[in-house]
Amino acid sequence: MDDKPRTTIRKPARIDRGHCFCGAITAEFSGDPFWICFDHDDDCRRAIGSPLTIWIGYRPDQVHWLGPKPKTFSKTRGVVRSFCSECGTSIGYTDEGLPNEFYISIGFMDAPEKFHPQAQAYWEMRLPFIRMDDGLPRVEGYTRARDPTLGNPRDR
Repeated sequence: MDDKPRTTIRKPARIDRGHCFCGAITAEFSGDPFWICFDHDDDCRRAIGSPLTIWIGYRPDQVHWLGPKPKTFSKTRGVVRSFCSECGTSIGYTDEGLPNEFYISIGFMDAPEKFHPQAQAYWEMRLPFIRMDDGLPRVEGYTRARDPTLGNPRDR
């Protein structure tokens, strides 16, 4: 029998990074995201300037700003969006209806190919030319349990 002490090798926590277009805002994200989802709603479409986006969900304590923090703006009740004040890159959002969740736009991430969506949110609001055969669940609203008193994009 071997009397040598055994050591447990721990896998280091996953670290992902992101930055805005001009590089003024950078961040690290520790650990795995808890949720990744396509989003077709018109609020996000206007805020992002794209026909759809993919949101990557982290807990706020997983997000570490490496310099200045992004600016914020709120037009939609309960939702605070963040962006770079220099180049305008959309970075993410928080939502009072989804406490302890911070969503990062896939366009902010340095390696977006690592993030595979798990569902399609607001499928009925997608633009008519968007066709996807990914087999993901299609949800008519939020894919996360959200406080309904704050409303929905289709009702704004």
